[in-house]
Amino acid sequence: MQQVQPYLTFYGRCEEALAFYQEKLGAQVLFQMRFDEAPKDMPPCAPEHAKKIMHASFQIGSSILMGSDGDMSKPASYSGFSISITSDDVAAGEKAFNGLADGGKVGMPWQPTFWALGFGMVTDKFGVPWMVNVERPRE
Repeated sequence: MQQVQPYLTFYGRCEEALAFYQEKLGAQVLFQMRFDEAPKDMPPCAPEHAKKIMHASFQIGSSILMGSDGDMSKPASYSGFSISITSDDVAAGEKAFNGLADGGKVGMPWQPTFWALGFGMVTDKFGVPWMVNVERPRE
């Protein structure tokens, strides 16, 4: 069995992102390790990065994503993909879309389309692109 799981680098904002996804999407943090919790035989990190997150996994619905503060010397940069949330409930889909849009940038407003009861595209305040979709039932 194989799984594909997005791994997001938040460039110093991982703890903030996890709290945001918990609030807006009901995410659950499954695991979190800070740089100062690494084994002592690992190269030391800069003291100002000791409490930053080296690795985390979190669950949204039935999906697990992973993340880290990563290389904090660079700004966040994501391109060429979107994380897609599929819901079977229009109200829940719209709530997720609006939550992700808080502080972010809407690419396509939440609306019905020819394939969906509700669909929208948004880049959240961390620069992560999302699509939220509630498919039309097939007849």
